[in-house]
Amino acid sequence: MFNIGELVVYSDHGVCKIDDICDKTYGGKTRKYYVLHPIEDTKLNINAPVDNPKVLILKMLDSKEAEEIMQSFSGPGIEWIEDVKLRNKEYNRLIQTGNRKDISDVLNALMRKKQETALDKKQLAEQDRKLLNKTKQILFEELAIALNTKSEDIETRVEDLLGFPVAN
Repeated sequence: MFNIGELVVYSDHGVCKIDDICDKTYGGKTRKYYVLHPIEDTKLNINAPVDNPKVLILKMLDSKEAEEIMQSFSGPGIEWIEDVKLRNKEYNRLIQTGNRKDISDVLNALMRKKQETALDKKQLAEQDRKLLNKTKQILFEELAIALNTKSEDIETRVEDLLGFPVAN
């Protein structure tokens, strides 16, 4: 269980701060909930059941883990799947596990494919572009906090490891 004041990574919202842990009743059922908000949007309150296995709330990376994830960008990333539907299904499945190494490998592959398609004067498929942008924002934000820097600095370091720009 997490504690009030702790930073966590919560699904599509990215890094969030736990504001409270309390009992709430919905539909006649009382359960314990985390009350949290994205650090980038203090006006948004999220109520997430503490005991729901379908709700993925992750402990923040520490600096050693973050450095290991950073170094993973020097590798090739995950294998590219040509079939767009299979690719979308598999890449989303990997991201939803919460395993940051798998997430960075998917992100790495997407960034490399985006660069490759740009050199061919083409664009990444729309669903790949959306997945890339959302995943990059969440992972880079977490890495920046873990390494006590800014997301822009993480982007610059990743660009150095990849050898090309990763900006949108």
